[in-house]
Amino acid sequence: MLGRLKAIEERYEELTRLMADPAVAKDYERVAEYAKEQSELEDTVSAYREYQDAAEELEGAKTLLADDADPELREMAKGEIATLESRLEDLETRLQQLLLPKDPHDSRNVIVEIRAGAGGDEAGLFAANLHRMYTRYAERQGWKTELLSEHTTGVGGFKEVIFDVQGHGAFSRLKFESGVHRVQRVPVTESAGRIHTSTATVAVLPEVDEVEVHIDPGDLEIETYGSSGPGGQHMQKNATAIRITHKPTGMVVTCQSERSQTQNRLRAMAVLRARLYEQEMQKQASEVAEARRSQVGTGERSEKIRTYNFPQNRVTDHRIGLTLYQLPDVLDGKIDPFIEEMTAQEQARQLQALGKGK
Repeated sequence: MLGRLKAIEERYEELTRLMADPAVAKDYERVAEYAKEQSELEDTVSAYREYQDAAEELEGAKTLLADDADPELREMAKGEIATLESRLEDLETRLQQLLLPKDPHDSRNVIVEIRAGAGGDEAGLFAANLHRMYTRYAERQGWKTELLSEHTTGVGGFKEVIFDVQGHGAFSRLKFESGVHRVQRVPVTESAGRIHTSTATVAVLPEVDEVEVHIDPGDLEIETYGSSGPGGQHMQKNATAIRITHKPTGMVVTCQSERSQTQNRLRAMAVLRARLYEQEMQKQASEVAEARRSQVGTGERSEKIRTYNFPQNRVTDHRIGLTLYQLPDVLDGKIDPFIEEMTAQEQARQLQALGKGK
């Protein structure tokens, strides 16, 4: 491990020298590429240097313990050794985590698709709750969100809503949100006050570019139609909404969020590329990547990754066994505890697998 860390530190220092080179400084694309690489190495190098400093201090404390005859100084050295050994152990665990293989998509923007599942209008209202939860979370992260497509229920809910989240590391934070989310509450329309159970499905797809996914124009059927979204008569009159059908797979994507037909076409193609890319990744690595059908599920009440229970003010993530009695905060976008615990458990699983492979 220390050999790998030394090599990473040397590359970090080399990047610093390269960016300081006047000949390189003129090439903005290379500078941006080097800066991005260095940024990705920064946490690892910082932790490695902290580890080196602590190891050096530990050696000094051990030397003091062995050479000094003063009982008081020897006692101080013993206490310092215990503290430093504990710190080194923590840093070693941290460094192991930093050296784990990274998901190549982690730094990407994402496309989030939310669909109402079982539960009728109440499921649509819950889909709207989830949409707000993720947009509020994005705001807290300083990310930008843009609506791509929506199909409303007429009572303030969504049959389907698709939006993108633009921000560094968006996929790394949101990828564990894919699956079936379940809500238990008394609907506003329920006069008897009975608790209903409804579901909505969430899919989180990394954005991909045209180089990664080639789409034959001949495989596309593209239709334009009048949008019922923001813009009213202007959009209706000019038929700016786009519907794209990918004939080989039968995938249908619509976008009506922009006034420009060109912009709607670009956004619809981005969604289609993300879906096709995910499908291809499933074929290539079915043993490690969940199929989209199992990731999202059918929306049946029995399938769930998380339950939002309104009467008990409770949110439970069933994958990690974490329960928070802070439902309003969670629906306001404070979902970091779930994301961080999922990330920690995934890292622990990877470390365990790494240990077994040695």
